[in-house]
Amino acid sequence: MYAVSMVRATLAAGVLLLAGAPASLAAEGLNLREAVALARQQDPWLEGSRLRQEALAASGVAAGSLPDPVISLGAANLPTNTFDFNQEPMTQLKVGLMQTLPRGDSLALDQRRYEVLGEQQAHLRADRREQVALTVAELWLEAYRAQRSVQLIQADRGLFEYLVDVARSSYSSAAGSARQQDVIRAQLELTRLDERIARLREGRDTALARLGEWLGASPVIDDASPAIPLRGADQVRAGTDSEWLGRILGEHPAVTGIEQTIAAGEVDVELARQKYKPQWGLNASYGYREDDPMGMERADFFSVGVSFDLPLFTGRRQDRELQSATARAEASRTDRALALRGLRGGFETERARLFQLESRLDLYSERLLRQMHEQAEAALAAYTADDGDFAEVVRARIDELNARVEALDIHVERQRTIARLNYYLAGLDTAPAGEEQP
Repeated sequence: MYAVSMVRATLAAGVLLLAGAPASLAAEGLNLREAVALARQQDPWLEGSRLRQEALAASGVAAGSLPDPVISLGAANLPTNTFDFNQEPMTQLKVGLMQTLPRGDSLALDQRRYEVLGEQQAHLRADRREQVALTVAELWLEAYRAQRSVQLIQADRGLFEYLVDVARSSYSSAAGSARQQDVIRAQLELTRLDERIARLREGRDTALARLGEWLGASPVIDDASPAIPLRGADQVRAGTDSEWLGRILGEHPAVTGIEQTIAAGEVDVELARQKYKPQWGLNASYGYREDDPMGMERADFFSVGVSFDLPLFTGRRQDRELQSATARAEASRTDRALALRGLRGGFETERARLFQLESRLDLYSERLLRQMHEQAEAALAAYTADDGDFAEVVRARIDELNARVEALDIHVERQRTIARLNYYLAGLDTAPAGEEQP
């Protein structure tokens, strides 16, 4: 009995020593802010968008220019019996110039359409940067959660190894099936920890590999606990005013990008209306005549004229084109309404989730973790005093470890929720003209 008591006392001292050891030392690595900045810097989509904007700007300049004039050369009234140029007085060598004028204001409208579509690219880039920040944040946080969970479990693994040794010592010093069961139980929990670590490392490596798609290579991430600042934190926590939220969501780059599509659609409607107007053409020609066979000089001819078409039968062409352009413009407005509805719904969902996660995190930090630790200490004290069960000691330590891992999960999920809220609130500090901010 004395030997058992000594073993249990040694167990208590060892458990207290191992439980008080630091989880890990912070290792240098890529923090979340650096990962987001690097992903934005290396995103080829952003460069492609800038090139598309340049292309649209160049196309706008071309669209605002008059069509090239047409020059014609020819011989008129040439006699077919002799093909003699000075035989007939009406035979001429003609040079003509014709210039077509676009319908109504279609030239300026077409140029405006390209300008609007070019401006849209800036809003699309702003939205892309917000999407990149959200995607990278979620991947980084997932890798951090798995990495930190491994560190927490590894910090307790030495404790469970110690429990295995103590159980074996206790089993060798005191006979009984209970002691054999203690050894098996301690070894089983140690194996479960190893399996859990392997599973978490698999998740961490997967998240790092996916993060590497944005960063160019799988990174080493920082061990420091992330703290993403919440945009408009005071307003969000105080209770969002519907008018305020509607104004902020209306400034979201995803919405302003759709507004540019709407503006381009309105220009298309005006372009369709211009097709009811005639298209004008100006032409001028100069006819040169040779002297007559007697050597007398013949006067040259100059001609000038105007041409235009008559859009009289509009039922199957102009009317349909106007109807189509109007429908497309209205469809873009419904896209905007749907985008606003989706942003509002997503914001409200994430806002409610944030409050619930913060409430749970407070519960863990203020009560649950402390109570789990007290339960583990009480089980250990009871076992040391020959008034407890070894299985209860192991179960209490497992429960305490699970509680710490669950608290970490809640903390990480809170950060992910803030990252999503920041995406929905991008309209608060979107840069002018949609250019990136650090």
